[in-house]
Amino acid sequence: MILNYQQKKSTLTESKQPSENIFIIHGLFGSLSNLSGLASELQEIHHTISVDLRNHGNSPHDNSMTYIEMANDIFALADHLNIERFSIVGHSMGGKVAMACALLNPQRVNKIIVADIAPIVYPDKHNDVLIGLNVLANQPIKSRKTAELTLSAYITTPETRQFLLKSLRKKGEHFSLQFNLPALNANYATIRAWPEFDNIFNKEALFIKGADSDYILPEYQADILHYFPNAKAKMIKNTGHWLHAEKPKTFNRLVKEFFK
Repeated sequence: MILNYQQKKSTLTESKQPSENIFIIHGLFGSLSNLSGLASELQEIHHTISVDLRNHGNSPHDNSMTYIEMANDIFALADHLNIERFSIVGHSMGGKVAMACALLNPQRVNKIIVADIAPIVYPDKHNDVLIGLNVLANQPIKSRKTAELTLSAYITTPETRQFLLKSLRKKGEHFSLQFNLPALNANYATIRAWPEFDNIFNKEALFIKGADSDYILPEYQADILHYFPNAKAKMIKNTGHWLHAEKPKTFNRLVKEFFK
């Protein structure tokens, strides 16, 4: 499938060549708008391609969403855009897609940045979120306010509710969720998981951790270095899993420095 995307050409003059085509990939329940600020900042030097992963945003829906399939979606879009080699920034599930791309076809990937995720199988971290979303999806959604009230019975963190509400789109008199919730329900175990790869990625890789997040723990270091022996790590203080939204200036600076 060809994913929905937003391409931003470098603002450099014609006499200066941008050094990278950079794909920017959001996390679970997100969309390409989540990292739009980063795309704008990278545009000063690089071409950027922000994508909606399958079953998210305005991209096509499908009953299956393995990491191999999602990585191949990225390669298919790169082929569609006549981009042979590229780099990737991915947050959470998007970080797993970035890692899968690098390991599936390392010849085509220059560098990767992985934001707050590791190549491991995670426990269920979204049970309350999925319950709340399913309740919300099975009733008429008349306003964002009533949607948040429904979600508040299941999701205690206001920031998480606000993030999820970004995917509400109005159709006629009611709102609906933009992502394909039935497919996310059906594939959640696959999304939490991690496939085995025979390859390793010997090029540069940067893992950025939110200091208050438990998505990258010290015991995951061996898994990271197994696949990415040249990986480096950075930590952003006073941030959780949504580090790019909580400390955008710091996050964007680290990304830009990596791609200099």
